[in-house]
Amino acid sequence: MEWITEKDLENISVGATLLGTGGGGDPFVGKLMAMQAIQKYGPVKVLQLDELDDEELVMPVGSIGAPSVSNEKIASEEEIYAPAEALKEFFPERTQAIMPIEIGGGNSLLPIACAAKMGLPIVDADAMGRAFPESQMVTFFLKGYQPEIVSMADSQGNRIIYYPKDGAWSEKIARAVTDVMGGSANMADNIFPGKIVKECGIGGTLSLAKKIGEELSRLNEIDSPVKRLLSLLKGFSLFEGKIDHIERNVEGGFTKGKATLAGIGCNKGEKLELLFQNELLLASKNGKVLASTPDLICALDYETGKPITTETLRYGSRVHVIALACDPKWRTEKGIEVAGPKYFGYEIEYTPVEELMGEESICID
Repeated sequence: MEWITEKDLENISVGATLLGTGGGGDPFVGKLMAMQAIQKYGPVKVLQLDELDDEELVMPVGSIGAPSVSNEKIASEEEIYAPAEALKEFFPERTQAIMPIEIGGGNSLLPIACAAKMGLPIVDADAMGRAFPESQMVTFFLKGYQPEIVSMADSQGNRIIYYPKDGAWSEKIARAVTDVMGGSANMADNIFPGKIVKECGIGGTLSLAKKIGEELSRLNEIDSPVKRLLSLLKGFSLFEGKIDHIERNVEGGFTKGKATLAGIGCNKGEKLELLFQNELLLASKNGKVLASTPDLICALDYETGKPITTETLRYGSRVHVIALACDPKWRTEKGIEVAGPKYFGYEIEYTPVEELMGEESICID
């Protein structure tokens, strides 16, 4: 993929929503903003990691806050671009590209809009390989690189630039500021030279998102959409069920909650519990853990295979839950410490999904 055009956005949106594990912001709003920007400013050139200049800077951008809030408090065009444009004034000659900070929902599409308006390429990579709820949960942090400067903006025209001590403090400050800004904001952080982005970035994620969207849009009367996705992504089928209970609250700048599913098809008579904090983080069947963060847990529409975000999980919906192995960077000791189940208060040890599921993964009704 050398350019992102208007016709690519739907497929990228669908694929990024799946990889976002239920979080990452509203993909529909992000798609519309990216579409408007491309119509106005033209298509966006795509750079692969190995094409980056070692010295010039890459600027990751995205939104922060509770998806339940951002769905109702839609960002203005000015709010989206303001953080990146403010920081570009600090590095006017050195910014070579924009990058999604995560490959998830709207946070994969807003950077495309930002790149179009600023006339910069976008990097076919991100710093998570999925979406995570906290801003220090990036591969830069795993390697010991800390954000030196962060810019934030809200819908009221407020702009904040701060200089955090490290990634953990950046998250604390950003979360407090986001709360004051009404529960959602836009930000640019983790700005590093191309050499560091090459070392830490998870490459090809925008292309993968597009490929997932293309697969789900393809007509195939032989195999179900979910079965085709599992084959494409080497994923695991966790559960087929109907949502019979949903709890969802906005707490501390996050959308937190749980959903329970009553089994259908090959899971009839069983129960699944999904726990989430913006993203789906833990799936357990009849009390047995099937998958946990940092592996990807994805809720899909039972008929179409299209991904469902945590804020749109609804009572009565029929859902197919799948899991994907995370990038190996997250399976390190540091990765599990930063984004494993214990970080979120779940008193279990992380076990890779392929070890938890084994042959059970083949059950597709």
